[in-house]
Amino acid sequence: MVQGVKQHIRNTNNYLRKQTIHEIMEQFDEQIMHLSKANRRVKYTKMKKDAYSFFRGSIYLFYYDVTKIPFSYHTTDDKPAWIMGDLHFNNFSAFQNEDQAIIFDVDDFDEGYFGSYLYDVLRMVVSIRLIADEQGIDEEEHDKLVEIYLKAYYKELKKFAEAEKDPVTRQFTTENTKGAISTTLDSLMDRKETHALDKQTYLNEDGERKFDRKKTKFDDVTNNEYKEIIKVWDHYLDSIKHNVFKGKEHYQIKDIVKKSGAGIGSVGLKRFYILIAGQEEDIILEAKEARTPVPAYFCAYNETFWEENNHQGKRVINTQQSMHHKADPYLGYFTMQNRHFYVRERSAYEKDLDTAELHDFKKMKQTLKTMGKISAKIHARADADIEHGILDYHGEDEILKAIGNDKAGFKKDMVVWSKFYKERVQTDYDLFNEWLKEYYYKKN
Repeated sequence: MVQGVKQHIRNTNNYLRKQTIHEIMEQFDEQIMHLSKANRRVKYTKMKKDAYSFFRGSIYLFYYDVTKIPFSYHTTDDKPAWIMGDLHFNNFSAFQNEDQAIIFDVDDFDEGYFGSYLYDVLRMVVSIRLIADEQGIDEEEHDKLVEIYLKAYYKELKKFAEAEKDPVTRQFTTENTKGAISTTLDSLMDRKETHALDKQTYLNEDGERKFDRKKTKFDDVTNNEYKEIIKVWDHYLDSIKHNVFKGKEHYQIKDIVKKSGAGIGSVGLKRFYILIAGQEEDIILEAKEARTPVPAYFCAYNETFWEENNHQGKRVINTQQSMHHKADPYLGYFTMQNRHFYVRERSAYEKDLDTAELHDFKKMKQTLKTMGKISAKIHARADADIEHGILDYHGEDEILKAIGNDKAGFKKDMVVWSKFYKERVQTDYDLFNEWLKEYYYKKN
């Protein structure tokens, strides 16, 4: 009898949560994102890989959950931070900035928005536990890893607030990183500037450089798409910062392709690779569709933010320029067929973190210390342009005010909650797979 009651309760709980997953998936992927049946299948296939992939692909479920919890350490709605919106372990990488320095930093700004800094921290600490599982690190060590990240984040904020360090000039290179990050940065040092061109393009019989459709995941654009990009190209050129604009001939288009094989959250968004003339060498640009950031559906509405960022492509590049010390000089945006796009360079010097050694606790610890410092830097760096009137206060001051003198309580809350939510993600992952079999695949 007791066992039957337990099972009934468990089944009811699972049923209600599965209904929540169903409603969220249907509302966002179908009604808001307007993903086709084919694209939803692609996305869900990627999300089925493991719990971490599910977590990355269900960001709207995360915000649906966390925005309903009254955490003690939120910044106030009238003093929000500029958040990355999707801060997780895999959204850090190595790349070259406009000063040709090879650095390690955050690399995805599609969900950039105004909101409590805590949403970035919450998403990151859950991802730490999920990636630790992937790397085979013992469960008993997970709390320590979360604490290491939080300690580094808090200490770096304090240094910014006390003017010991400047978030505007703070960057992470081989000189101040260790372990897997240093290894990844080192691996880029000997790359040639033509690395991306050599991999993705070729010279045809007439000596013209073109994208190599055979060796890459590139598809031909339609004649209409090609004409539309040519038509709006001047709008992109007008959006580039004047101090880095190189003259119209530099941006002359030589070839355009469509890029397939996007990340989990980007499935269904249009993405083009555009080959331009450059100066001594041709240059590859990426034009990616941008849409309303997921946090905007759940966080407090901010009129000031939208007055400055009414174009979704502009919002993405503004987020990047706010969080990076030296941003990509090719950043810009345009509108095509009522869709918003942002443009960035596909540099030869780009590489995801080499995770081969991260099963080692010490090297994971080194990595998370740097990631904690970078997280603090982007939250503090985003107010550097105070004179522009977007923010009239320092983010690090407001975050430290929200935490107050309770650093220990803050860390404890984040450790306890991240463990709870990581287990929630694992349960949701199982329920998601049940939902696919019981409902989605039968319907579609």
